[in-house]
Amino acid sequence: MQVGMIMTIEHKNILFFSAFFYIVFLLFSQVFSQESKKPNPTEAVICEVVKDRTPQNQAAVFSISAGKIFCFTNFDPVPEKTVICHNWFRTDILNTKIKLVLNPPKWSTFSSIQLRESDKGPWRVEVTDSDGNILNTLRFSITD
Repeated sequence: MQVGMIMTIEHKNILFFSAFFYIVFLLFSQVFSQESKKPNPTEAVICEVVKDRTPQNQAAVFSISAGKIFCFTNFDPVPEKTVICHNWFRTDILNTKIKLVLNPPKWSTFSSIQLRESDKGPWRVEVTDSDGNILNTLRFSITD
């Protein structure tokens, strides 16, 4: 009789641990599948012009005389409609935040800023998802 009880307790332990690991596996698989739904830029550049959905005159240093510069990002694939942001920083101070929408199956988008005399110096654009996670950082400078 005691042998039967020991087997039952062992079976309960096995069932408990099996169920526990199955639940953990399901939770992790959902987390990883949600992570894979977040698009990442396949291309991200700073440029002087976007023409026919193509960035032109890419550089790391821009003259104030350019008048305007663009942050161009390309996402492929885009699993579902998603919001991203182009956050423009001048010397670590947020200057402009631009929300952009991506649509499946792939999407290119851009934002721009007008250049003023006071904009000289180091800049960066952080491309972020809707939760503020940084997807890419682009660094550049504005000069005379």
